[in-house]
Amino acid sequence: MSATKSGTDVTSSIQNSDVTPSRSILLKIYHDPWFQVFLISLISFCNPGMYNALTGMGGSGQVDSTVAANSNVATHACTAGAALVFVGAFYKYLGPRLSLLLGGWTYALYAGSLLNFNRTANGPFVIAAGALLGLGAAFFWVAQGTIMVTYTNDSTRGRAIALFWVIFNLGGAIGSLASFGLNYHSKSGTVTDSTYIAYIVVMLFGWVLSVFVSSTEFLSRKYSGGRISEESKKLNWANLKITIFESIKIVFDWKVMCLYPMFFNANVFYSYQQNDVNGMTFNLRTRSLNSALYWIAQMVGGLLMGYILDINQINRRTRAKIGWAILLVTGMVIWGGGYKFQVWDDKRLRNGLKQDIDYKAGSVFLGPMFLYFFYGAYDAFWQAYCYWIIGAQSHDPVVNAVIVGAYSALKPAGGAMAWRVNANGVSAMTQFAMNWGLTIGSLVVAVPTVLTLNKAGYAAEQTEVDTKTFEDVEV
Repeated sequence: MSATKSGTDVTSSIQNSDVTPSRSILLKIYHDPWFQVFLISLISFCNPGMYNALTGMGGSGQVDSTVAANSNVATHACTAGAALVFVGAFYKYLGPRLSLLLGGWTYALYAGSLLNFNRTANGPFVIAAGALLGLGAAFFWVAQGTIMVTYTNDSTRGRAIALFWVIFNLGGAIGSLASFGLNYHSKSGTVTDSTYIAYIVVMLFGWVLSVFVSSTEFLSRKYSGGRISEESKKLNWANLKITIFESIKIVFDWKVMCLYPMFFNANVFYSYQQNDVNGMTFNLRTRSLNSALYWIAQMVGGLLMGYILDINQINRRTRAKIGWAILLVTGMVIWGGGYKFQVWDDKRLRNGLKQDIDYKAGSVFLGPMFLYFFYGAYDAFWQAYCYWIIGAQSHDPVVNAVIVGAYSALKPAGGAMAWRVNANGVSAMTQFAMNWGLTIGSLVVAVPTVLTLNKAGYAAEQTEVDTKTFEDVEV
C-alpha cells in the first residue's frame, strides 16, 4: 500500500461538494501539519512512552533483570537491522500510516510477554517478543521521526520536537506514577499483573490512533516542505534503482556520517542508568517514582532544547553551535556527578546493600534521585539536538526518512551493545566510563557538520510537488 492509497478516502471526502461546514473544519484540522505532529506525539505517548515506563523501573519491573536485559538486546538489534536495511529507504512506498500500523502493535505484545512471565517465568517468550518489538519499532520510529522533522519548517522544528518530547515522555511519567501507586505496598520487587494489563490497553489504543495519520501529499498549504510525486511512489524496478542509489548517496554523505557516533550513542546510557543506577539502588516503589521523575526531566529537557534551537533571531549555524556547547558543558557536569555517585554506590554493593533505598530516606535518597533526574534531562537534550540537526539537512520527506532510518538503526545498535554489556554483568563503573567516553567522543566527531551547516535554507533539493494532489487537499 502506498502513502497515496492510505489517504484516498480523505481526498475523496474533500472533493465531495456536499461537505458540510462542520466537516470542513474537521478536515482542515486533520490536514494541518501541527495536528499531525500532535497526533504522532499522542501515539508515541501510548506506545514507546508506556514501554519506557516499563523499562525505566529497572528490569522491566522484574527482580531478575537479566531476562529484560537480553530482551532489550534483541529489541535493539532487530530495530537496527530493519531500519538500516530497508525501512528508511522504502518509507516513501509505505507512507507513515502503514508504517505505524505495521509497527505499533508490537509494543502491546511485549507488555503481554511480561504479563505471561509473571505467571509462567517463560523467559524465551519475553526475548522473542522483544525481537518482534524491534522490527515493529523500526517502522514506528522512522515514521515518527520523519513526521516530526518534516511537517514543520526551519523556524518551528525545535518547538515541534519540544511538543513531541513533552507528550511522548508524559506517557513514561504517567505510566511510572501509576506503577508507583499500584506497587506502593508491594514487597515482592515484581510489578503486579494489573500494571501490565493497564499498559497493554493503553498501547493498543495508541496503535488504533495510527489510522488517522496523514502523509505529506494530503497536508494543507500550511505545510511548506517537499511532497512525494505520484510517479516516484510506484513500486517498479526503475523507481527501486533510484531509491537505492539516492539512499546510498544520502547515507554516505560525509556531513551525515559525522553525526553517526552521536546517533549510536543516543540509547547507550539507558542500560546503565535504568538497571544499575535505578534498578540496583532503590526498592520497587521508589524505582517507579524515580522513573516518573526521569521522564518528567525528559519533558523539561526537550522543552528547553527545543526552544533554544528555535531562537530565530540568530542563524541556524549559530543555533547548532549553541546546542552543541550545551551538550558538552552539561554532559561534563552531569557525568562528573555520576562518577561521584558510582564510587559511593560501589562501596554500598561491596557491603551487600542493593535495592534498599526508599524515597522516604531523606538525604540518602535525594542525591541519587537528582542525579537520575538530570540523566533524564540530558537524554532529552541529546535526542532533541539529534532530531533538530537531522531536519536541518533537508525538508524533503524522502531524504529525512533515510537519515532518520540511519538514526533509528544506529541508536538501537548502540543500545543493543550496551544492554548486552549490562546483561553480561560488566561492572557498573566500567559501564559508566563507557557512557561518558562515548558521549564526549561523539560530540567531537560531530564538530565538522556543526561548523559547516548552512546559515539559512536547505542544502538538499526539494522533491517535486504533486500540484494536483496539493490543490485537492486544500480546504
